[in-house]
Amino acid sequence: MKMTDEQDEYLRNHKWAALATGRKDGSPQLSQIAYSWNGSDFAISVKSYTAKWRNARRQPKVALLIHEERRQLVVYGTVRCIDSDPERAELTRRVHEAFFDDLEIEINDEFISALERDKRMIFLVTPHKLLDEGFAIGPN
Repeated sequence: MKMTDEQDEYLRNHKWAALATGRKDGSPQLSQIAYSWNGSDFAISVKSYTAKWRNARRQPKVALLIHEERRQLVVYGTVRCIDSDPERAELTRRVHEAFFDDLEIEINDEFISALERDKRMIFLVTPHKLLDEGFAIGPN
């Protein structure tokens, strides 16, 4: 997917988005989420008992809305649901360190136990299309 340097910077400088998934009946479901953008994908920590987790496992096409006042980017992509370690733990650390400045997380048994206790999983979203202020970039 083609992206400008300005769009990449916008995604890196924001932490919150609205995530849209599709319910079983086809209707949309929205959730506010925190994310980490690394220039190629979004990592999002979610709980396994939520509607968004169930929806994405059934239908992996999602949309993200990242907005600030009147500026917005809409990202359409595909989710990979990650529920096993070490990948889940590494990506959770990525999300936490992106969200909390100066936080360094050590992945150890205690950290993994906390993920299990909280039923934390990861969405890894690969973007396919980007809409920036009404202009589409990428394939339909």
